Amino acid sequence: MAGRIYLLDRKASLVAMEDTAYDSEKLLQELLANYPDLLAGEQINSDDPRRWLLVMREMSIPGEEEGRARWSLDHLFIDQDGVPTLVEVKRSTDTRIRREVVGQMLDYAANAVAYWPVEEIRAKFESRCESVGEDPDELLSQFLREEQDNETFWQRVKTNLQAKRLRMVFLADTIPAELRRVVEFLNEQMDPAEVIAIEVKQFVGDGMKALVPRVLGQTETARQKKVSGTSSRDKISEGDFLSQLEVDRDSAELDVVRQLISWGREQGLADNFRQGSRGSAYIPILSHANRFFYPVSVQRRGMIVIQMRWLREHPPFDDPSKRADLLNRLAAIPGLRLTESGVDGFPKFPVASLGNVDEYNRFIETLQWIVTEIRGTD
Repeated sequence: MAGRIYLLDRKASLVAMEDTAYDSEKLLQELLANYPDLLAGEQINSDDPRRWLLVMREMSIPGEEEGRARWSLDHLFIDQDGVPTLVEVKRSTDTRIRREVVGQMLDYAANAVAYWPVEEIRAKFESRCESVGEDPDELLSQFLREEQDNETFWQRVKTNLQAKRLRMVFLADTIPAELRRVVEFLNEQMDPAEVIAIEVKQFVGDGMKALVPRVLGQTETARQKKVSGTSSRDKISEGDFLSQLEVDRDSAELDVVRQLISWGREQGLADNFRQGSRGSAYIPILSHANRFFYPVSVQRRGMIVIQMRWLREHPPFDDPSKRADLLNRLAAIPGLRLTESGVDGFPKFPVASLGNVDEYNRFIETLQWIVTEIRGTD
């Protein structure tokens, strides 16, 4: 049934946006390839929102060892934990979306875990990057958390395939009730695999377009099972993180880290203590306008990292001049010697640099400026 949403524009005028069918299935597939956030990673796991790396479209799947391609998957993504995510896109007008697509997806998944070597997945990803003039290693480095490395990531993908840990996603403009019931049933029964449906409605009005994704098929029982079995495995407590710091950092550095944690809480940033392949880290999360920001991290090895690559994903720091302003503010703090000066990487400096009260306060002022700038956007 057609629906409507309303947009309040900058002139405080109400704009009616009508639920509008996509012109073609191909258009919906292209939108997903260009805008992976339509997979609504924050709805799949609100505690640790999923992010997506596109391996390729039309990913071939063999039906036997070293066999020829038997099927073609619409999209293969991988999330930040190395979980392969198989996506089939259908329009609601396609009658196959009610039953046939389920058997099709199960065929894909069963043969993918049996006959997809991680080397082939990596090669397909690298080939896609090169075809559009991108450096695959650079793109992957931008995608990964600062404490991860590329080789460890691909090893994690291999481990997930061997454990049959993958995600199957049915994406359409409208998810029929029959498919939703099947997805809910499968998602509760399957472990560690996950099955979900995502409805991406298109609303059009006054020359504008809004795309509204909604995750379906995640019952609370299934959601708790998947979250406890995946993303939480590399979370640690504040106490564990500080205990690890005490092993090789002095008391002055520990005091600085404790103050930074307290500052984050005072600002309403969510605690986030992680155990990565290169050690543990404190990476506070700023949530604003249905987006998640990771402006800074404190590493166990005694470094503070300004996460430019994550800041640049959303306004206002998607503007290079805004990131340059941030670097200039940091460079103006006496005693801070950043390891890099680019606006797209991970400039860092030792925690020990903030032992002086004045330097610490000026750094906090800079962090406060980042938070204020983000919260000032729509």
